Amino acid sequence: MGFAKITGTCVYIPEKILSNKDLESLVDTSDEWIKARTGISERRILDEDKATSDMCYEACLQALENSSTSPDEIDGIIVATISPDYMTPSVACLLQDRLKTRKIFAFDVSAGCSGFIYCLNIAKAMIENGQTKKLLIAGAENLSKIVDYTDRGTCILFGDGAGAVVIEESDSPGIMSVCLGSSGKEAELLYTPGGGSKDPNGSRFLVMHGKEVFKEAVKVIQSNSLEAIEAANIKPSDIDLFIPHQANMRIIEAARERLNLPIEKCFVNIEKYGNTSSASVLLALHEALEESKIKKGDNILFSVFGAGFAWGSAVLKLSLIHI
Repeated sequence: MGFAKITGTCVYIPEKILSNKDLESLVDTSDEWIKARTGISERRILDEDKATSDMCYEACLQALENSSTSPDEIDGIIVATISPDYMTPSVACLLQDRLKTRKIFAFDVSAGCSGFIYCLNIAKAMIENGQTKKLLIAGAENLSKIVDYTDRGTCILFGDGAGAVVIEESDSPGIMSVCLGSSGKEAELLYTPGGGSKDPNGSRFLVMHGKEVFKEAVKVIQSNSLEAIEAANIKPSDIDLFIPHQANMRIIEAARERLNLPIEKCFVNIEKYGNTSSASVLLALHEALEESKIKKGDNILFSVFGAGFAWGSAVLKLSLIHI
């Protein structure tokens, strides 16, 4: 049995910035209030005439180039998103056409903010069992289209963005462990009421009960992270960089403290992008690489919690990743 590793990454970040000051004119809030409760200063907003697949395409194209991979070499495309262009077809199928790959498999994964970790697990399994050799994985969200800018509880949090990675077979461990979980009992604490078969004409806007989400997120990120660390046969002290889901600075800090990780081992960029759901850890990984916060051989811990509730943690031993 072989192994799977990430060999290339890239992101797409929309140019338009929506600052906390801008939000002061939309809802009853302030820059100070938002920063104190979330750690967010600004978030990016995609142009009205663009969609999730447009961001995905740009990130994927560059990730392929950065890993010296031609579209013809890719065996499959998997996209994590809760804000696709259409209910069907998938964003991944749209990418298959735009990237001019072979007629490979392509599908989306809907697992809320944890979507990329779910995709990572699928890629790991498919490569390790010999089904595929190279996969293109993306996480992308156009959340500004499903956020209510009269709801102070949600509009201050979310932003748009996309990230992509190329994952391929390896002789040595790269993706060391992935541990996933869910609890549908809490589904309506974070969800979009309309657009599905239950209420096709209902509201498309995200609904979130923040206090309840916060409590569960902190507990689950700790336990799930420790599960992934144990599955990778390492200790918490062996983690070189913790890349948590960039949802809320208070969640990040609470989770880091519960894992007894020093602040310098925790990567945070929430202040610039807000919560980009399934794109979150991809944006953070790419930025950590750009800033040389991590190097070949380092152990990286991802941990994400989101709608579903669904969650996932993964441990990677960093190979040579091209950015």
